[in-house]
Amino acid sequence: MPAPFPTAEAFLPSGPEAESLDALRRAAAGCRGCPLYESATQTVFGAGPPQARMMMIGEQPGDQEDEAGAPFVGPAGRLLDRALEAAGIDRELVYVTNAVKHFKWEPRGKRRLHRKPSSREIKACTPWLRQEMAAVRPRLLVPMGATAAQALMGPAFKVTERRGDLLPYRPLGAAAEDGGTAVELMATLHPSALLRERDPARREESFATFVADLKRAALVLAG
Repeated sequence: MPAPFPTAEAFLPSGPEAESLDALRRAAAGCRGCPLYESATQTVFGAGPPQARMMMIGEQPGDQEDEAGAPFVGPAGRLLDRALEAAGIDRELVYVTNAVKHFKWEPRGKRRLHRKPSSREIKACTPWLRQEMAAVRPRLLVPMGATAAQALMGPAFKVTERRGDLLPYRPLGAAAEDGGTAVELMATLHPSALLRERDPARREESFATFVADLKRAALVLAG
C-alpha cells in the first residue's frame, strides 16, 4: 500500500510568515498534500494585491494557467476580464485564486482536458485557501461555481439557488463566537460554464447574469 500523502498543513509556513502571501506562494510551490502535483506542471497560487477588498475564487487552474503559473489567464480569464470591465471593477484591485492549486486533467489526443477535482482533493487544498483569506483579509468573497462555493460553504450549498445572494461568511467548523467578522460572500457563475454554453442567446443571457452579480459586488464594496 502506498504511503499516505501528508496534509497541506505540513507545508504551510508558521509564525508571521503564515500571513505573508509571498511566503505562502513559496511554500505552496512545494506542496505534496495530494496526488495532483504529480501530473501538474506547477502549483498555481493566487494573484492580486495583498490587501484586496474582493477575493474571487474559481475551481482549479486550467491548461494555460498550469503552463503560465498564474490564475485566470486562459479563455475563462479573458471572459472574467470582460465581465469585470462591464461591471466597472478594476481587475488589478481584485485577488483571484482557486480552491485547488494544481491542474487535474486527462489526456485526449494531444490535449489535456479538465477533470473535476474530488472532494478529497478539494479538502486537501483548503488550508491554502484559508491562509490566503487570512493574509488578504478581503471584505467580500466571490466563489465562482459549485466547487469553490462548496469549499467555503459546505457540500449542501447550491449556487443555482443562492447565486447573487449576499451572505455572511463563517469558516466551516468555526464556533459562533468566532464568527464575528465583516466578511461577506456572494456566489456566482464560473466563466468556464459560460464558455461551455453552446447556444449563443443563452450564453449572452448567462454573461449578463454574471455581470449583474459583479455589479452587485461592486455596490457592496462601495457601500
